[in-house]
Amino acid sequence: MKKRYLFIVLAITLIVEVILTIIFVININSTKNDTVKINEIVHTIENNYDNTDKYPNYYNYSIIDNDGKLLYRNSEHTSLSLNEAIRNGDLIIDLSIDGSNYKLLIENTYVKQISNFKIAFIISLIIISLVQILSFILYYIYLHLSIIKPFDDMKDFASRVAGGNLDIPLTMDKGQNFGAFTESFDIMRNELKKAKIAEMEAEKSKRELVARLSHDIKTPVSSIKSISEVGAIKSESDKERFDMINKKADQINTLVNNLFTITIEELDELSINPIEIPSYVVSELIKNSDYLNRGNKFIIPECNIYADRLRLQQVFDNVFANSYKYANTDIEINANIENDFLIISIKDFGDSISDNDIPLLLEKYKRGSNIKEKEGSGLGLYISKRFMDAMNGNIEIINDHPGFKVLLYLRII
Repeated sequence: MKKRYLFIVLAITLIVEVILTIIFVININSTKNDTVKINEIVHTIENNYDNTDKYPNYYNYSIIDNDGKLLYRNSEHTSLSLNEAIRNGDLIIDLSIDGSNYKLLIENTYVKQISNFKIAFIISLIIISLVQILSFILYYIYLHLSIIKPFDDMKDFASRVAGGNLDIPLTMDKGQNFGAFTESFDIMRNELKKAKIAEMEAEKSKRELVARLSHDIKTPVSSIKSISEVGAIKSESDKERFDMINKKADQINTLVNNLFTITIEELDELSINPIEIPSYVVSELIKNSDYLNRGNKFIIPECNIYADRLRLQQVFDNVFANSYKYANTDIEINANIENDFLIISIKDFGDSISDNDIPLLLEKYKRGSNIKEKEGSGLGLYISKRFMDAMNGNIEIINDHPGFKVLLYLRII
């Protein structure tokens, strides 16, 4: 539909250009001197020389004698001499009155009229060209908003999904050309999120099962160790056998501990590849994470930082997701440079966390004691801490009373 409007505007402007060209050509032809009117002027003057009231005023003209003396003029713009008339390109006609010869100098308006027509024609073409340019600009804006931007949003969305972030929805406008397409992408995100939650629940169940099994196994192993140690002390003859039993019990205990920790060691397999990136990227990442627009306007100082864009996006995603989930308030964002770090401050105004819980929140599976009723794995800040460390930065969490503040230290290079 928008494309049709563009073609209509272009067609109209082209028609107007053609019409203006035709008018210009007609006006040029019409500016030529009218021979009939000129002859009428000549005859009227020759027949009524002494009665200037009867002189026609079709054109501006003047009359001079053979000595160059001005005898009559009907306008201040006419030539005063024969030389001036020649310079101006005026029409010079000989008059014969009562046996005397005179010169009729008719002003040459052709050049002036052509110049005026040209100016009007050029101005009209400029206006039409501006209308055409404006039409192309508006059409480009339409293409950008309806096609290019949705594709860019889907590209960013795909990068997030590839990075494992399934919490931020894909903004969609069903009135756009790709509305149904983006809706399908977001449905896919929801399904992937459900699958991820189910997987996390399965992992959590596995960890709980491993923890229970390790406890159940450690209890009899501890009993076996105690008995073998006592037996080794009381029976010198069987001491070697009891020591062997004790040694095997230690091996069993080690295997159980390895079984318990193997599920959480998988986090170390995430790759982090920091490079030099400009600081304005930080502003883009924050705006991407703050999809509910809870944050205030902020300015990021210009510098270059050492970071992995994907992992830094995940850090901001974790921080804002926590604020949305646990505080559900406005968010205050500030940025400043201190020493060798660009420091990003992100603060909400929800309920404060116990000061005793603050040092534990960056550890694996640790959560605040006042948020147990809300869903969470206790890994977000732990993973963010690991990412920031790998990018030569740091993350700091503060109780701000009221509210919760996160400080992200990004290394400047």
